[in-house]
Amino acid sequence: MLVRDAMSTVVLTIGPAHTLRQAARLMSARRVGAAVVLDPDTCGLGILTERDILNAVGAGQDPDRETAHGHTTTDVVFAAPGWTLEEAAAAMSRGEFRHLIVLDEHEPVGVVSVRDIIRCWLPARERAGAVPV
Repeated sequence: MLVRDAMSTVVLTIGPAHTLRQAARLMSARRVGAAVVLDPDTCGLGILTERDILNAVGAGQDPDRETAHGHTTTDVVFAAPGWTLEEAAAAMSRGEFRHLIVLDEHEPVGVVSVRDIIRCWLPARERAGAVPV
């Protein structure tokens, strides 16, 4: 199976000036665990995850004052739609993260998460008799 088969095509894009509360509301409304942060000043893509927000709030930071800019991961590993799920899982394991932005011709077309991969793998393993139902 390929990343294109597992990825969510709901790509939430926010700007670096969004507060963490705004980002959390948008992520919650769209039922996604990550937002792509597009910074027009750097022409780059970053990612803000639910864990980033949780860590900030847990550290006592004010989600109404903290912006995505200060919590965005900019050293991002991107996936291609044609990657295998094994390649995506290996990249996540190596980098110790749970989301990959999927790019096609330098444009974000989706996000794939560990949960997405498990949703694809589990039925296939059950059909093969590898996992008890």
